[in-house]
This record gives sequence, C-alpha cells and structure tokens, in this order.
Amino acid sequence: MVNMVEQQDAGEDIVIAGAGVAGLAVALGLHRKGVGCVVLESSPVLRTSGFAIAAWTNAFRALDALGVGDTIRSKHLQIQGACVMSPTTGDVAREIDLRVQGKCGPHEARCVQRNVLLHALEEELPPGTIRYSSKIVSIDDQDGDGDGDAKILHLADGSILRAKVLIGCDGINSVVAKWLGLAKPSDSGRRATRGHAKYPDGHGFEPKMLQFSGQGFRAGLVPCNHTDVYWFFTWSPSPTPGGKDDAEQNPAEMKQFVLAKLRSIKAPPEVLEAVERSEMNDVLVAPLRYRPPLSLLSASISKGNVCVAGDALHPTTPDLAQGACVALEDAVVLARCLGDAIVGTERESVEAALRRYAGIRRWRSAQVIAASYMVGRVQQSDHAVVRFARDRLLSGMLAKGLLMMPDFDCGTL
Repeated sequence: MVNMVEQQDAGEDIVIAGAGVAGLAVALGLHRKGVGCVVLESSPVLRTSGFAIAAWTNAFRALDALGVGDTIRSKHLQIQGACVMSPTTGDVAREIDLRVQGKCGPHEARCVQRNVLLHALEEELPPGTIRYSSKIVSIDDQDGDGDGDAKILHLADGSILRAKVLIGCDGINSVVAKWLGLAKPSDSGRRATRGHAKYPDGHGFEPKMLQFSGQGFRAGLVPCNHTDVYWFFTWSPSPTPGGKDDAEQNPAEMKQFVLAKLRSIKAPPEVLEAVERSEMNDVLVAPLRYRPPLSLLSASISKGNVCVAGDALHPTTPDLAQGACVALEDAVVLARCLGDAIVGTERESVEAALRRYAGIRRWRSAQVIAASYMVGRVQQSDHAVVRFARDRLLSGMLAKGLLMMPDFDCGTL
C-alpha cells in the first residue's frame, strides 16, 4: 500500500473514489481500454458487507464486457424461476420463468456473493491500483500552477492528492456527489435487514427465488450456490413509545422479528430454518434511501472533469434488485466514453466524454429509481385495496416486472 502521508501534493491522472462494485468495475473497464487509474478506498480492506447481490441479465452483459462474466458464472447457480408465495396459504401462488427470451437475448439471473465479485474485479487490476485507508473528506479546485482543471483531494490522514479526472463511486453518502450538487438521498420510510445461511452439506433448495409479502413487509430467499443461501427482509417500522422502533434491535431480536413475520404468512419450514441458522449482516438494519428520480433529469451528473457512478449517482430501493446491475452498466459506459476520449482514434476532451456518459446514463438512472420505488410501495402497502389487488391480481405482473429492467444492453467497451 502506498503511504499517502508521504505523498503530499502528489498527482494522478484519473482518481476513482471508492472500491465497491462500481469503483472496481470502472477501474477494470479503463484498464481494459489501456488507461491507468488509482482507486481510493476509505476502508483498510475491501468492503464485502451485504453478503450477496442480485446479478441479472444486464449485469452479466456488463461483466462479460469487463471480461469476468464466466468467472462469476462458474461460482454461482443460475436462478431458473421466481416463485411468488401466497400470504394466506404459504403455497406458490405464481411462478415466473427467469430464463425466457428477452428483446436483447435470453434472460439470466444469479445471486452473486459480493466478496466473490469484488475479488474477481480486483484480481484483474494491476497491483497497486487500490490504495486502502484513503478517505476523501473534501474537494477543492486547483490553484495557481496553470493546471486549472485538476481537483485537490484532501484525505482523512491529512495528505493531499491532485486529480486530473475524479470519478465518484463512493456510495450513497458520496463526497463527490455532494460536490456536484446532486440532491440529497431521501428516506423511503422503510428498513431492510439481510442474512446468509451456510449449509456445508448442501441446502437442498431449488435454484429459484422465493418472494413473500405480508402486512407491511416483503421478504425473499435465493440460493447463491449449493451451500450458501441469501435472504432479505424489508419493512416499514412503527415507532414505539420510547422513541425507538424495531429497526434498533440486536441480532437475536431481529432474527426473531423476521421469523415472527414469516410465520404469520405461513412461510415454509425450510425458509424459517434458513433464517434461524443464518449469520446476520454486519450492518444489522439499513434505511432504504433513494435519490429523487426527477432531480436527476436536470442534475449535474458530470461537471468539468468530475462525474459519479453507482450508488453515488442513483441510490435506489432494492425492490427490483437492480442497484449493482445498473452500477455495472455505468462502469462499462463510463470506461468506454472516457477510454475513447483518451486513447481512441477520434479524440475528444475529457469534459465532453463525461458529458456524453452523463447523457447516456441520466434517464436510465431515473427510470430504475422510480420503478423500484413504485414496486416497493405496492408490494409492501398496508392499504386494504392495494393489498387485495396485489395479492389477487398483481402478483404475476409484479414478478414479470423483475424482467423488464434487466432487459437492457449497455454495450461493449
């Protein structure tokens, strides 16, 4: 690891803030284009919290473009279908085939372990690309030496770095997004917890996604491979007289809370067992936040030599399981635009390349945020009419909606 304290006033051509899915994917895309960069990660190691992510058709198109698609496929089961469970009987109410043909080709879905994905991206990068324990705390414009486009990055350890290009992949609380003036993420009023159950001798679940909904909550369970199962649970908390809600519980209490809700809709015993034997997320409970989608239609996604990607651009609720998928799309588009500007035969300025990237990703980002939010509201609504329509009439439509957003091709590098 490079000692950043000794690099006072050091300079880099391209700096990426954040070594999450978006940051590492952008770095790898640029590397494939023959463009070097440095990735600044605030943590001392890769952050693998969250256990798993849903990788749909659009994600695998992006991963194939980056050259790691088959590596990820080899370690995860292809999910064959989505089963919508009845909230009254616990039986399968509707099943959707997730391998059907879409407008861009056959659909594909896998529950990908986050650490496997991050390590696969990291292993393809040149040694020393990631600088750990390097947190950006503020950004200033360059002063004085004639390099007017550079940005001055002040790091938490007191060191300073000059960046000719700055790409913010630093998550929902992005320092770069704040510098660009993007709207502050809004709280959806919902919360989420996640878990991971390990079965050394095999779990026995079919390669299918199980979806549950009840009064004020939504849950899902999906196998990653033959030994690992991932589940999530989202709900709208009710404040207690003491001023705290059920989002502020310890792991044992949270597990019992989830089990009680699943029992109320007669979830199958094997699902309850998966929750009982699971390891809880290191982030026990997280608020579900999103950037107001209309704000992105006129926002400065890029400004000069600065832009954002991933959750720094489009934080969204997880109801369509598209957050990481769209981040991977961002990475391919951004690496293509920026790489072509730097090493392509038709040269253009970095500023123009980032504007082109922003134009391509603006509507797609707003669309995914809005669709995810609306699906979440319908699936988790307590309103009697909405609940009746959802359970009796809309369950299949909502399940099919899972295939609409992934039916997208971000192109190649």
